[in-house]
Amino acid sequence: MVGGLGEEFVDKVGGSEEELRLRLVQEFAAFGPAYMRWVRSCLGEGGTTYARMRLLGVLRCSGPQIMSGLSGELGVTPRNVTALVDALEEEGLVSRKAHPSDRRATVIEMTEKGAATCEGMYHGHAEAAAEVFDDLSEEDRRELLRILETLRSALRRRGTAR
Repeated sequence: MVGGLGEEFVDKVGGSEEELRLRLVQEFAAFGPAYMRWVRSCLGEGGTTYARMRLLGVLRCSGPQIMSGLSGELGVTPRNVTALVDALEEEGLVSRKAHPSDRRATVIEMTEKGAATCEGMYHGHAEAAAEVFDDLSEEDRRELLRILETLRSALRRRGTAR
């Protein structure tokens, strides 16, 4: 049984609109973790962790951030952000700076080494991760992109996604 639903439901292609909606929830729930395991496997041995790469990606896209901002952006606890920043700082990829107006806050910014590392990692990783879409036709890829953009817009309207 998957998600409390019987096998006959999982294998069913048709069904009512409500069954279809529930099947989509089920497929998204199963796809997310499977995709993340596969992405982590693409990083290979000797590379950085996926979590560290995500933190560098946030800094690359959004610029310097306070720790609580990173925590919210990454969806992890402040304690996890501290551990990630500690490791990246030890590697010389990020640095901590005092916040200009809030003595309690620390700003995390990417170093030049971090920017170069991030750039190299991102493109190599993106190419490897994009292979999963090779099983789709170009038309299907465009349709999936359109659908995902529509869903993200719906989430933004609901105030739950960036």
